[in-house]
Amino acid sequence: MTTPRQSLLDALDTSVVGRRREVELVVAALDADRHVLLEGPPGTGKSTLLRAVAEGLGIGFVFVEGNAELTPARLVGHFDPARVLNEGYEPDVFVDGPLVTAMRDGSLLYVEEINRIPEETLNVLITVMSEGELNVPRFGRVVAADGFRLVAAMNPFDAVGTARISGAVYDRVCRVSMGYQSAADEVKIASRAGDDLPSGWLDKVVDLVRRTRTHPDLRVGSSVRGAIDMAAVATSLASVRARRVTDRDVSLDAALVALSGRVRLREGSTRTSEDVVTELWNEVFAPAAEANGGKANAPTGATH
Repeated sequence: MTTPRQSLLDALDTSVVGRRREVELVVAALDADRHVLLEGPPGTGKSTLLRAVAEGLGIGFVFVEGNAELTPARLVGHFDPARVLNEGYEPDVFVDGPLVTAMRDGSLLYVEEINRIPEETLNVLITVMSEGELNVPRFGRVVAADGFRLVAAMNPFDAVGTARISGAVYDRVCRVSMGYQSAADEVKIASRAGDDLPSGWLDKVVDLVRRTRTHPDLRVGSSVRGAIDMAAVATSLASVRARRVTDRDVSLDAALVALSGRVRLREGSTRTSEDVVTELWNEVFAPAAEANGGKANAPTGATH
């Protein structure tokens, strides 16, 4: 017999491709009234998964963008300065921040890229996760309503701009690790970028993107977003040039536009990202020419 939770998971399969296990883990953790941390490289669907689960469960969802500018006051809230002058520090003068809003409503507080926020702001979240309440100076005590949970996402520690998350955070969350999906799943995701693409062409696009993740000259490869953008740009560029997406100048230029800014070269490399993308394009789309030593250069003007 199908349970309501199984029906929900089946429905989420259409919006969150290739993430059945992760969705099951997140739903189970939230059902158990636990805070959740999704950890994985950019473009692995962390935000998509959490939004879909919140919508599927019918839970409120308060979004916070994690960055160095997220101070405790911006997270918690503040007193309106103009009204304080006239009315003093009255409760109705307080402007709720996203944390207090989520606590009052019993909603999920989703913190994106939690390992980019300042330590003092992170300490506020640790207190709330531990105590289920927050004491705000001049305002008083805020108690989290039933249903409030922190759900957060973070990139690996070695990503640019990130900091190491303390053990105090890990001790208060259920961590779900997310890697890249399979090639077949990434093809399904990228296929949403356009219709009527030539058979097999999108498979090569995804193959190209996946090769950026293991290339020796690249420290960071592209996520599936690169495949989505390459397919979309190639479709538009083919129309602009009155060509086909399979034509060399269209396909390669689309790859350069979509991928060269997403990949990161290893320190000390003498190559450019355009060089590496062109090399990989040749391996995937023109293997015969590559085998004959006919490695092609980028189209004129593509790297300038």
